[in-house]
Amino acid sequence: MTTMTTKTTKTAERRPPAYWAVRDTGTVAWRNLVVLRRVPQMLVFATIQPILFVLLFTYVFGGEISIPGVPKYVDYLMPGIFAQTVAFGAINTALGLAEDLNKGLIERFRSLPMARSAVLAGRTLADLVRNIFVVTLMVVMGFLVGFRPHNGVLPLLGAIVLLLVFGLALSWVLALVGLMAPNAEAAQAAAFPLLFPLVFASSSFVRVQQMPGWMQAFAKNQPVTAIVNAVRALTLDGAATQRLIGKSTTELVLTSLAWSLAVLAVAVPVAVRRYRRVA
Repeated sequence: MTTMTTKTTKTAERRPPAYWAVRDTGTVAWRNLVVLRRVPQMLVFATIQPILFVLLFTYVFGGEISIPGVPKYVDYLMPGIFAQTVAFGAINTALGLAEDLNKGLIERFRSLPMARSAVLAGRTLADLVRNIFVVTLMVVMGFLVGFRPHNGVLPLLGAIVLLLVFGLALSWVLALVGLMAPNAEAAQAAAFPLLFPLVFASSSFVRVQQMPGWMQAFAKNQPVTAIVNAVRALTLDGAATQRLIGKSTTELVLTSLAWSLAVLAVAVPVAVRRYRRVA
C-alpha cells in the first residue's frame, strides 16, 4: 500500500503545473454545472426572459417595425436576441462569484492544494457551457417563430461560435463585478446598468440609423453592435448585409472577434488581480 502511494505521489510530482491547473479548472467548472443540475429553475429562469422578448418583438412590435431589404423582421431580430441572451447570461458569473465570496467558499478553495486560477477559469468555463445550451435553445425558438438562416448551416454554426466567444469575454468582465460586490444582490444591481445600455443602445432590435444622432456614435462603436452585425451577416444573405451595414461579412466577423479578444485581454488580468486581493 505504501509503495503504491509513493508511486502515485511521484507520478503526480512529475506532472507539470499546467496539468493540475487544467484539471482543477475542470473540477470547479463541474461543481458549478452540478448546481444547475440540482437547481434547474436557475436555467429555466435564464431562458424565460429571452423567450418573452422573442414573442414580444415578433408578435407585438414586429408588425410595426420594417427593415429595408429584410422581408421578415424576425430574421433581423434573432441575432439581436442571441446577443442579448449571452450578454445578460453573463450576470450569472457575477452572481456566482459574489455568492461564493459571501459564503466563504473561495476562502476554502484557497486553503486547498489547487491552482488559484481554477476558481475564475472554472466559473467562466461553466458559464460557457451554459451558454451553449441556452443559445441552442434560442436558435430552436427562432425556428419556431419563423427565423431562417439564409446562408446555410455552417455560417450559422460560425455565428454561434462568435456568440460563445463574446459571452466568454463578458463573463470575465462580470467576474470582476462579482469580485467587487459585497453580495449577490449588489452584484446584480451593478451588472444590470452596465449591460442595459450596451444591449439596447445597439443594432440588436432596430437600425442604428433610426436612433438620435448623439446616440448613433455610441451605438455604432460598441461590442454588442459588432457581434450582432457579424451574426446578422452570417445568417442574412450578402445583399441584405451590404444594404443594412455596408461592410463585408469578413470585415464584420473580424471586427467582432477583435472586440471579444480586446475585452478578454483587458478583463482577464484585471479580474485575476482583483481575485488575488480578495482571496
